[in-house]
Amino acid sequence: MGHLDHAAYGWLTPVLSYVMASIGAALGLRCTVRALAATGASRRNWLLTAASAIGTGIWTMHFVAMLGFEVNGTEIHYNVPLTILSLLVAMLVVGAGVFAVGYGKDRGRSLVLGGLTTGLGVASMHYLGMAALRLHGEVSYDPLTVGLSVAIAVIAATAALWAALNIKSPVAVAVASLVMGAAVSSMHYTGMMAVAVSVSPSDADLPGATAMQFIFPLAVGLGSYLFITAAFVALSPTADERAASASAARHLGEHTVTAH
Repeated sequence: MGHLDHAAYGWLTPVLSYVMASIGAALGLRCTVRALAATGASRRNWLLTAASAIGTGIWTMHFVAMLGFEVNGTEIHYNVPLTILSLLVAMLVVGAGVFAVGYGKDRGRSLVLGGLTTGLGVASMHYLGMAALRLHGEVSYDPLTVGLSVAIAVIAATAALWAALNIKSPVAVAVASLVMGAAVSSMHYTGMMAVAVSVSPSDADLPGATAMQFIFPLAVGLGSYLFITAAFVALSPTADERAASASAARHLGEHTVTAH
């Protein structure tokens, strides 16, 4: 068995991955809150932004954490198509869960369906990302620990969607995002505890790309997307702010007419 190191750079990758998960959760929750207060195309667009934010945050969290993953006795490469597929799965399945909540008539049923769908999607993203690993040896998993990681993913996703439905204030959303970041990180590291690697030393070249060749640049790009989108959402007025602005404009117009 190869010795596994889940934090080869110390606390850097666990902390940074937690930050990315929390930012994605915060942005996704804020966009979902905006969506529930909107109608028509505006609701759809906010939900799409929420899905991309949460999916990107979860994927970036996973692969930033994987930058710190090392196995003694072998290099680690990543299959590029499978890694990209894991990102698409994260966005699509999270999108299905978010839209179930955003358009569902029965909130309770939508929450259960959305939480289950999103949680299974998060777990699928994680294990697709693990399937993209290329190393000299065989990777195996402890089934019970895998099951626990999937359960954590479903519970975390359901809690996030519940928060989107019931929490409105920015402070409460921030707290919920920190909790969600911890839950997603817990799911990741629980899943990693299920991993065992039987190393078969070899001088043969591994297929795929190294983490620094592929994962790091992509994670930086997606992280930049999260920060830019967060700035856009922060600067975009809420429905209440738009209503207050419209009301102030009406009152100003009425005052102007009366003065004349």
